[in-house]
Order: sequence, then C-alpha cells, then structure tokens
Amino acid sequence: MLRRLRDDRRISREKLAFAAGVSTSYITHLESGDRDRPTLAVVEALVRYLDRIGPVTEIERRHLFDLAGLAPADNPTVEDLRAEITDEMRRTLTLQEPDLAAYVDIRWNVLAGNESYHLAFPGLIDDVNILRWFFGNPLSRKVMVEWERESALTVHWLRGLIGQQGGGTWATELLAELAEYPDFRRIWDDGDTVYGRDHTAMRLCDLRTGEHYTVDVQLFRLDSVIHPGHIQYYLGVRED
Repeated sequence: MLRRLRDDRRISREKLAFAAGVSTSYITHLESGDRDRPTLAVVEALVRYLDRIGPVTEIERRHLFDLAGLAPADNPTVEDLRAEITDEMRRTLTLQEPDLAAYVDIRWNVLAGNESYHLAFPGLIDDVNILRWFFGNPLSRKVMVEWERESALTVHWLRGLIGQQGGGTWATELLAELAEYPDFRRIWDDGDTVYGRDHTAMRLCDLRTGEHYTVDVQLFRLDSVIHPGHIQYYLGVRED
C-alpha cells in the first residue's frame, strides 16, 4: 500500500524518508512488510507528506493505519460524526418504525434518531448527550421506570468506553460537566465498569399516555472510514 502511494506520486524512497524523518532502509522495510508496528508519529508524517504531493483518500489513510496496527489520532465532534450519517443510514432508522432506533457515539451523544426514539425520550434531542439528559433533565426520571439501574449502567459503561479510547480532552471535559450533578458523582465514585448491557429489557413510560412498556435493547458498534469505532447503532424493539 505504501509503495503504491509513493509510486503513484513518483516519490523516491529517499525523498519520502527524509520528509518523514526516518532512514531509507526503514521505508524499504515498511514497503516489504519486514517491519511492523511503526509509531503513530511516523505514519502521520508519511501520510502528511504523501497528501501534500497528491491527495490521500480517507480509505487509503484508514488502510495505512490499519496495516500499522494503529488507530488514527481522532477526537471527532458531534458535528463531525453527524456528517458521517448518510441518507441511507437515516432511511434505515425510518424503516425500524415503530421500534426505537438511533445512532449514538461512544460518548453517549445522539447523532440521529427516528421519530419513535425521539418521542420515547422527550428532551433528549435538545440535551444531545444521554448522560446530560439522565442527570440534568427531570423528564428522564419520569420516562425511565428503572432510572437508577439504567443511569448506573450508562455511567459504568462510559468508564469502560473512556478506557478503550484512552481518555483524552473530551473525557476530561465531559466528566467535568457531569460532575456538577450529585447523582452522577455518587454513581461514578462506586468505581464499577461494564462493557455492555447485562439485560436487554428497558422499562419506559410513555408520558403522553402514562403507559409503561418494555423495549428489548441491542447496541451495535458500526464501522466508519473516517472515524472508526465511534458510532453505535441503538435498536429498541417494543415488546407486545
């Protein structure tokens, strides 16, 4: 892959090596596959120089990082991730009606949802972040029949997701905001970590009718060329 990108731009190994701050033999080993696990800094330098000579596509960039066994340095905003939600992906949400369906990121921000999802969680479309809604919006305690259980699960899951992503500025900023809520601090301080739901049933209350109902919840991690590992698909199938 690296050699093809270099050849396409008619760059010598020597020139690419100089631009990336490595030796020519290092480039030779990378191209032949004799040297694995180059550092993040080296791969970024290679991509940066190659892109300067001729645009490197997002797929080519992703493939280089995958070959190196590295995740791209990535801290996408909600707007960045929402831009990844295509019209076809939104159509998938609509096709799930009347079940609840949404795309959420690994920081529990809602990127897109169908009408049933937004009706089930009033106020969430404005709050954006599920944890902000849990602890800052009084409606959450009326909607979530098992509020304590679900809020604790989401907080403990956040801890696991932060660990997987290696923390970062986004984690510091989000935790600082959520620390303003006493119930968040109480749950966070218990130190528990989870990596998924140990139960699929989520009990909800329809605030329009007062009816209690159950949805069977599944959450799937989706791939993305530009921001791999950041988007999740939420599906809540309403039980009869």
